[in-house]
Amino acid sequence: MGSVVKTSRRFQFLETMKESEFSCRVANKDDIASITDLMMISIEINMQEFLSPEQIEANKESMGVDLTLIEDGSYFVVEASEGEPKPLVGCGGWSKRRTLFGGKHTRGRDDSFSDPQKEPARIRAMYTHPDWTRRGIGTLLLQKGEPAAREAGFKEIELGSTSPGEPLYLAQGYSEVSREKRTAANGHDNIIIKMRKSL
Repeated sequence: MGSVVKTSRRFQFLETMKESEFSCRVANKDDIASITDLMMISIEINMQEFLSPEQIEANKESMGVDLTLIEDGSYFVVEASEGEPKPLVGCGGWSKRRTLFGGKHTRGRDDSFSDPQKEPARIRAMYTHPDWTRRGIGTLLLQKGEPAAREAGFKEIELGSTSPGEPLYLAQGYSEVSREKRTAANGHDNIIIKMRKSL
């Protein structure tokens, strides 16, 4: 029993150390250029382990900055604690709108508001800089978005995941609902994994 407690305390200490490396705040329009750069490097590098170069290009068609998230005040950026200006190392948020994934250019958008009593909120546009993966940034962003959606009256939350993001969401209690295959302009498919969680 003593070893379990000791391990637990050590884990809590490491988590605190991780969080001291970065800070999280609500995104604003001045962040758009930096968010765009972060998204591109995240897509190009973090997906290499899972997808071919052609599939990565196909995925870019369904990704990008969604200005409604920033306008709604429900999008967050994570900055490294050191450096000036502080480098952006992660971004992500939640939405009360019906659009499941994508940027302002993505086809099939529905920016109308969801009914919290009947429909889920969304986790949206989660990205981490390649140099900062596996440090708890994705988990931190979920811990910001999920309670906010709950406070807004939502009972469930959904997201559209790519293959690289799926392990994180499974670990955080999300379950697969469906998979959608989209054929991009280059002829290659990208897969959107719809996942859901009770709040």
